Amino acid sequence: MRRFMTFLTGAFCGALVGAVTALLLAPSSGEEIRVRIQQRKDEFRNEIQEAYETRMAQLEGELSMMRESRKQRE
Repeated sequence: MRRFMTFLTGAFCGALVGAVTALLLAPSSGEEIRVRIQQRKDEFRNEIQEAYETRMAQLEGELSMMRESRKQRE
């Protein structure tokens, strides 16, 4: 769980730094920047969702293994 939280923190900080850098350095119109921000937000949300689903699948697998191990001992 600690590694997952570390990943989330790093991903959030990276996205934030990337967004600020893009805003400051990109010679684009306001509308173009808003579209890019929306796209990056969507990408970030998708990455978080994928990480969540992967971790949940791992934890569910571990839980089922623990339950089966417990049944075998009984």
